[in-house]
Amino acid sequence: MVTLPRVLIAAPGSGHGKTMVTTGVMAALRGRGFSVSPHKVGPDYIDPSYHGAACGRPGRNLDPFLQGEEQVAPLLAHGARTPEAADIAVIEGVMGLFDGAIGTGGFSSSAHVAALVQAPVVLVVDCAAMARSVGAVVHGFSRYSEQVRVVGVILNNVGSPRHEAEAREGVSETGVPVLGVIPRLPEVVVPSRHLGLVPVAERRPEAQAAIRALAAMVEQYVDLDALVDVARGAPDLDVDPWDPVAAVQDQAGVGGGVRVAVAAGAAFSFGYAETTELLTAAGAEVLTFDPLHDDGLPEGVQGLVIGGGFPEVHAKDLAANTAMSRSVARFAADGGVIAAECAGLLYLGQELDGLPMCGVLPVSAVMGPRLTLGYRRAVALQDSILSPAGTRVTGHEFHRTQVQISTGAAAWGWQDNAKLAATEGLVSGRIHASYLHVHWAGHPQIAARFVTSAREAGR
Repeated sequence: MVTLPRVLIAAPGSGHGKTMVTTGVMAALRGRGFSVSPHKVGPDYIDPSYHGAACGRPGRNLDPFLQGEEQVAPLLAHGARTPEAADIAVIEGVMGLFDGAIGTGGFSSSAHVAALVQAPVVLVVDCAAMARSVGAVVHGFSRYSEQVRVVGVILNNVGSPRHEAEAREGVSETGVPVLGVIPRLPEVVVPSRHLGLVPVAERRPEAQAAIRALAAMVEQYVDLDALVDVARGAPDLDVDPWDPVAAVQDQAGVGGGVRVAVAAGAAFSFGYAETTELLTAAGAEVLTFDPLHDDGLPEGVQGLVIGGGFPEVHAKDLAANTAMSRSVARFAADGGVIAAECAGLLYLGQELDGLPMCGVLPVSAVMGPRLTLGYRRAVALQDSILSPAGTRVTGHEFHRTQVQISTGAAAWGWQDNAKLAATEGLVSGRIHASYLHVHWAGHPQIAARFVTSAREAGR
């Protein structure tokens, strides 16, 4: 049994302010001396970067589609004890409370996760365009599902004392307590761009200042004591915490003697904490490198993991760091093992928006007119360093670039109505490059196979 006070902060839809409120709650609780375990529903990388900065420990994702329903509660428990035991877990929802993967009846929604981890829900409602009617919103959301307990509401973007009084009166008829009332605060803003908020890694001093402002906002306008009481009312979880060592222990070939370098820094800030934990559990010594600023790869590495991020924003500086791009190209030419996701695919290509990249793969990329976003059920089309052909995984796409691949074998195919609908990515020797983001905690055999491949390549 796991005893863990916890609360999930959700909203009727996107744009109600749940990221600002959640981050502020996390930072304010930490400021009061709580050790806070931060979590995010869904595949998003950016919000967890703010959560991690607010809490001083990795922000982690909870996603039934990517990880499997049975893994969500164990992963929550793991995050809450790593690197130290937390006093409370705060979970930020995604989109509207009941919005999940399209066509699935709300699978992977905030409500789905709340039910899986038995977390009470606090609803953040933007009141800018309504007053008493907020009561109807809260009434509907609190009674829509017997599996979800909406135990409080935070009224956001309230314009005046009169506006607050009307909204409070509307909510009072629902029986759901108001835990906070936040006025319109145009000075508290977190900058965003084409894929959402600007990640912490790209604006660390400004991000820290924004987090402090959000903490002050919550301290002033939210009843934190009441919110903690709500979290302490969550029942014990009858689960064992997820263990990366146990996740890979049955995989053949796992062992030590391998050094793996993981891309980091402002251009490659997208990554799940469990990826590094699984690589370590599989026997790898994990190092980091920054393609923007370092002049070469770490010494003696046999494998590279180049994940997601914003290379399109930093393309000029990546192109200017020719020492690093040559180092990556030499590593690939010498048979090094490389797993590249999204930003990594672009970086290994010939050019990005006309600027030269590493030149390892026959790929050219440009910014496109619209966002590609969605969950995918994919099948491996080739044997690769990550999986045998025929392996099925779940993943997601999230990008606004478009690529042209001139030659080579596709990495993944995914299905629509039981028919192969699309092929994507590239497998070339010991390189696997694709737009598809995969959460390795849902498919731990990927980490084991990658480490085994790196060891064999280094012999």
